[in-house]
Amino acid sequence: MSDIQNGASIRVLLAEDQGMVREALAALLGLEGDIDVVAQVGRGDEVVEAVLANDVQVAVLDIEMPGMTGIEAAAQLRKQAPRTKVVIATTFGRPGYLRRAMESGADAFLVKDAPASELAEAIRRVLRGERVIDPALAAAALAEGANPLTARERDVLGAAADGAVNADIAKRLHLSEGTVRNYLSMAIQKTEARNRTEAVRIAREKGWL
Repeated sequence: MSDIQNGASIRVLLAEDQGMVREALAALLGLEGDIDVVAQVGRGDEVVEAVLANDVQVAVLDIEMPGMTGIEAAAQLRKQAPRTKVVIATTFGRPGYLRRAMESGADAFLVKDAPASELAEAIRRVLRGERVIDPALAAAALAEGANPLTARERDVLGAAADGAVNADIAKRLHLSEGTVRNYLSMAIQKTEARNRTEAVRIAREKGWL
């Protein structure tokens, strides 16, 4: 018998780097009689440890956090805590983020401007084995198509985001400078950008990076 059926509260973790937002969300979810926020973290690399330590059933993750993104944390949870359901709740309602979140094993994807009641219902639904996706975002993701960047192109473009030169990127990713140039050239071409800076901006806006 599931915890929903036997009356026990759903054990939830909130991962959000903005403290005021996290605490407000915890307070709103706390008003739901069947949800118990048992852990809160402000970094993505703290998610797995907190989930395991607190027997969390549903992890609600922001995407952009220090240490590790919510999407990366979701992928780690799939490996280390596969029974824990994952809800991505983000300000960044981008089709590319939705695709990456689903590929990482997330069970739900919501934008933060939705009412708290929708998040609470999503938590209940994923625990019942359902998938919950913002319908407008799902339609946009289908219309836009798949992320054109390969994993390695994303790595190199991401490493270039802080203005690093090719030699530094090559050293960081254990590649040759020629290989870095090739990956950057492909990324610029696929994003239809004029240069690497614009490629980074476009990839981020679409949620590809």
